[in-house]
Amino acid sequence: MRAKQHFLTILFSIIFLIPSLEAQIDPRYGNMGRRRITPQTQQAPEKAEPMTAEEMVEAEMPKIQEAIELSDFEEAVLRSILTKYVQQRIEVQILNLGPDKTREAFEDINIKQDEELKASLPEDKYLALKEYRENGGKKPKEKKKKKKKNKS
Repeated sequence: MRAKQHFLTILFSIIFLIPSLEAQIDPRYGNMGRRRITPQTQQAPEKAEPMTAEEMVEAEMPKIQEAIELSDFEEAVLRSILTKYVQQRIEVQILNLGPDKTREAFEDINIKQDEELKASLPEDKYLALKEYRENGGKKPKEKKKKKKKNKS
């Protein structure tokens, strides 16, 4: 009788231990039966390089062209001015100045850019560009005229 109990105890312990031993040995399951969550890659992913001033302006120009109808000459002038001042903003960011000095530098750059744009573009195009920027890069909506109802 006692031999039967020992035999059954050993049999049940073997039955319960086999799956955990198999999980530790099987390379598909990793340690303690857990699957690896992160995929195995050969190389580390490359960091995206920051865009240059020309690339930033190039990405923005179709939206500006859609919002403001510019001639080829006006577009070239606008592109060169924007590239120049975007480059200056990038340089200020690289310098890692304090928050106050950075803000002052950006304000100076904005003032100079506005002056140059005002001098280079026709007044209506300059105002349209200014409105475009104030709207956060969205096309200005045309105001709808309300129709007056005739009281008869």
